[in-house]
Amino acid sequence: MSPAGSIPTLGPLAFGTSWIGADPARRERDEEAVLAMLRSADAFVDTSNAYAGGRSEEIIGDVLATLSSSERSDAAARLITKVDADPRTGVFDGDRVRRSVEESLARLGVDRVPVLHLHDPYSITFAQAMAPDGAVAALIALREEGVAGAVGIAAGPVPLVRSYVETGAFDAVLVHNRFTLVDDSAAPLFRDAHERGMRVFNAAVFGGGLLANGPTAGATYQYRPADAALIDWTRRVQELCAVHGVPLAALALQFSTRSPLIDHTVIGTTSAHRLTELRALAEVDIPAELSDAVASLGPAPTPVDDTAYAAGGAES
Repeated sequence: MSPAGSIPTLGPLAFGTSWIGADPARRERDEEAVLAMLRSADAFVDTSNAYAGGRSEEIIGDVLATLSSSERSDAAARLITKVDADPRTGVFDGDRVRRSVEESLARLGVDRVPVLHLHDPYSITFAQAMAPDGAVAALIALREEGVAGAVGIAAGPVPLVRSYVETGAFDAVLVHNRFTLVDDSAAPLFRDAHERGMRVFNAAVFGGGLLANGPTAGATYQYRPADAALIDWTRRVQELCAVHGVPLAALALQFSTRSPLIDHTVIGTTSAHRLTELRALAEVDIPAELSDAVASLGPAPTPVDDTAYAAGGAES
């Protein structure tokens, strides 16, 4: 069984920073958002070497450095980052893993992180990742050296992630867009991960927009335009939510936060105000009648096809 006990026990929400640093004109707002995240003592702050070309980590590190010693220590104990392939060459071997970590720690201004994920290994095959000089071996060595308290696999396609989970090498798993109101295809994987003693992180519960903003014109799911059938199904759910006085976003968020399969729900956050909104959505009372009514609609049109990833490959 994986030593998931080495991961801090925190609340159900984790705050994602993939959009932090994406727009230099938003620097002040980004810093305010990061400060609120770092002071959220019950939540992980999730970033990556690749987010905004490294600027996400840079801003987190800059804000972290402004905190008092005790605040900084507490916040650093809740940072999660990810190792990424070389952005120019796609190389993702053991050496690249170590360079990625060195870059991240320097930007963040810390000497270790509690959780370090192998992130989106789409540029390499599973066999390459598992080679003696590959990314996974390097990740495990970093855990043994104390640079990471625990290691995880973080990606989208369920078959690809499953291949890594089944190695027994990881303490945590993160999947995005595959455990939402409209697609619970990651459920068997998450169940297996829990049985292995792994910590489960579920990301992108709003599907990239559709379940946060509703079935509006131009709505997206998994960062692509949502098709007509999915928009129609979501509209019917939204109508049921209105009958019960529940925001669609609250139902979508709590689909994850109330699930026994999920330990932490990672939500991309771009403002301090949004953190307050998310906490409020997590506290909305969801009547059983609403959940039953949504279930009576039957499954949503499947928006994601992961069959191409049974043997690995790049996500489009």
